[in-house]
Amino acid sequence: MKIILKKNVENLGFKYEELDVKPGYARNYLIPHGYAILALPGKIKHIKEILKQRSNQENFLIDQSKEIEKKLKKLTIKIKAKVGKKGKLYGSINNQNLMNALNKEGISVDKKFIRIPGNKVIKTIGKHQAYIRFHQKSEFIMNFEVLDS
Repeated sequence: MKIILKKNVENLGFKYEELDVKPGYARNYLIPHGYAILALPGKIKHIKEILKQRSNQENFLIDQSKEIEKKLKKLTIKIKAKVGKKGKLYGSINNQNLMNALNKEGISVDKKFIRIPGNKVIKTIGKHQAYIRFHQKSEFIMNFEVLDS
């Protein structure tokens, strides 16, 4: 089912993005909660006009995200955590921990734009990856390492 998002939805998409989702998800959650509308031809045309007007602002955001990506490529994020036997953590590392580590390095990224693939939490030491989505057209793969404290 084709929909257009009215708001940014975590792990789904950004405002005014046209997506194809399962019908039940759209009918039972997204549309009733005001997160999306059906992608009808008239609505799509209206949204495209809005996006044309916002293209200058988007170009600024893309440039800003490229600057942040340059900073991230130079950084090696290391997160210390308490570790038990066999390299398992007492607890886990999630997107909140990654956001705090980035803030300490002077990079401001909201936790809802950081996505850890798979289980959404890290429970072992070692090297891992996370995706940071700055903009609809810009997603960056960040490498980080979880160390024993």
